[in-house]
This record gives sequence, structure tokens and C-alpha cells, in this order.
Amino acid sequence: MKKCLRILKMTGLAILVTAGGAAAYLSLRRPAMAPPPDLRVQATPERLARGKYLFNLADCDGCHSERDFSRFGGPVTPGRRGAGTIFPAALGLPGLVAPANITPDRETGIGRWTDGEKIRAIREGVDRNGRALFPMMPYENFRHMSDDDALSLVAYIDSLTPVKHSVPQTRLNFPVSVLIKGTPRPARGIAAPDRRDPLKYGEYLVRIAGCMECHTATLSGGRKFQMAPGVVVVSANISPDPQTGIGRWSEQNFMDRIYQYRDYAEHGSPQVGPESFTLMPWLNFSQLPPEDLKAIYAYLRSRPAVYNAVETHPGWDPEPVRRAALEKH
Repeated sequence: MKKCLRILKMTGLAILVTAGGAAAYLSLRRPAMAPPPDLRVQATPERLARGKYLFNLADCDGCHSERDFSRFGGPVTPGRRGAGTIFPAALGLPGLVAPANITPDRETGIGRWTDGEKIRAIREGVDRNGRALFPMMPYENFRHMSDDDALSLVAYIDSLTPVKHSVPQTRLNFPVSVLIKGTPRPARGIAAPDRRDPLKYGEYLVRIAGCMECHTATLSGGRKFQMAPGVVVVSANISPDPQTGIGRWSEQNFMDRIYQYRDYAEHGSPQVGPESFTLMPWLNFSQLPPEDLKAIYAYLRSRPAVYNAVETHPGWDPEPVRRAALEKH
């Protein structure tokens, strides 16, 4: 009996040591990474124009800029592009998530980073100190970004007006804090997509835009976003289902739906209530050229149709919003 107890104790100790060793390994290990490219991006007019386009397509403002959500589409607060922000706790994220200040400010932004370090962070998910970035930063999509587009995006980021704004470092809860270390991986030698092939180019644009992050892998929508008390928005079905998706939309219908917000993007969007809250970057997409929207439409129509009826603002009740406003004041 004593021998059995000793064996059990030794087995239990071995399990604890193994578990402790695994925990220590996960905590101390570094993400897969390659040295940052040794380069300096030349800010040609062509690169700056393409970089601005990619900044809008990828909706970098969606996380890294301060925005005025009292207006349709949450336009960027003047003078705060790329200044960084902190995501509200209402989103239910695994810890404090604070997208960085990506302006060239040398004290609070990324002004001390090399261009190679910026490219590595964008496509590989590793910051200049070798820390894995939370994959809410869609580097898993961006690792498919072509080398030339990565250079252009960095050229535009380098051109942003420096904003002095300190943002705390993201602090994730265990076990997410260690699990994300397995997400980054090196990405080099990515060729530009063939724009003559609408399906291939459309797939590239959809991936960089991160459409599947909100509309789900099947593009059938239904993902819920709890933004504030009484404010829930659900992503739409953009699969080619004729009943619940965009299966009955013509190419022109698709383009008209997006271009209807071009005036908002150019002259300022109106104030709206929570019933019209949206996370869809309409203001950004309304600035895409027709050939790119056509490519996106062609790719979406090539995907399997999925029946999924979605109510984008389900059961909206203004009362919790009214109470929250009263408590705030």
C-alpha cells in the first residue's frame, strides 16, 4: 500500500513538473520570426497613392485611429489618424487590447522603427522587440500582401502626421497571451496578383480587406458585435444566396450600394443614432475604383451560396442607450 502511495505521489509530482515545464516553455518561447528586411522605402508619388489605397482597403483606421461614432461610418476624428486607441471592455476581448499609435511620432508612435520592422509587423505579426501581436491585427491576412504593396503601405504610414499620443501596451489574459505566440510566421517573396484575372484579384482584395473577419469564413454573416448597452450590430450575409445574400444583386447593384456613401466620404457623414450604427467601412469602400469593386463582386459571386437570414440590428431598443446617457451625465 505504501509503495502504491509512493508511486502515486511520484506520478503526481512528475505531472506537476511536466505541466510546470510546459507552462514555462509557453511563457518564455518566442514566436517564429525572421530578421526584419534591411531596407528603406522610397516615398514616390505612386507608392504613396497605392499605400493610401491599401490603408483604406484594409481599414487601418478601424483600429488605429480615433473615430467619431456619433456620425455614420465612424469617420476619423480630425488630426487623429493613426494615433492609436483602446478597445472598450464591452467587446469582451481577452484582456486590454490597445491598437498602437502608428504615426511617425518618435516618442509615442513608431517613428523609431525601421521600415523593415514595420513590414515585419504588418505581414508577420511581430513587433520590433520580437513580441507576438494579438491576431486581431489581421497579419494572417496581410501575410498574403505582395512585397510591392507592403512597401507602398509603409510609405503611406511614414507620411502620416506625427501625433503625440501614448497608448498602453496590449495586455492579454492567460492562456491567450501565450497561445498567440504560435500565430506569427515569416512571409517573404509574395508576388502581386494578376489584375487581369477578376477572381484572383478579387480574392486578393477580399483577403486584404478582411471581409471574412466580420462576415465569417462562409461569407454568410451572422457575427454579432456588442458595441455598447443596447447597441448590437450583426454582419450581413454577402454570399451569393438569392434569398438571404446578394444572389439577386447585379454588378451595378453592388457598386451602387457602396458608392451611395461617396458623398459622405468626401463631404462628411451625418450624425446618426445607435439604430444606424455600422462597422462596415462604407466610407472607405466608397472610394475604391470601379474595376476593384467589380473584382470583389466577381469573387463574392464565385463562392458557395449559404442560406442565412440576418437582421443587422436585432430587436434594437433605445431605452438602455437612453439610460446610459442619463447616467453618464
